[in-house]
Amino acid sequence: MNPDLHPDIAAHLLIRAGSGAMLGRTPVDPREAAMLWKIIGIVAVVWIALAVIGALLEGLFPILVISAIVFGLYLLYKAVSGSGNSTVDKL
Repeated sequence: MNPDLHPDIAAHLLIRAGSGAMLGRTPVDPREAAMLWKIIGIVAVVWIALAVIGALLEGLFPILVISAIVFGLYLLYKAVSGSGNSTVDKL
């Protein structure tokens, strides 16, 4: 046993070295871990936002198409009806 090395320091160094060696990697810096979680969080938020927008567009698209068809039929009816009080050109 080395007289210059305190037992508590030796135990601390052994535990620190062993924690990284158990998985075959070096210990991770807490700042790097925080940055990794930030990136994962941003990706998750963007993914959820795109899923919500996609669901809304998928649900609202048929309503948009039907309303465009009805509006076009209304304009066609007003143009063909020949009434002197036509407001088609005043849209």
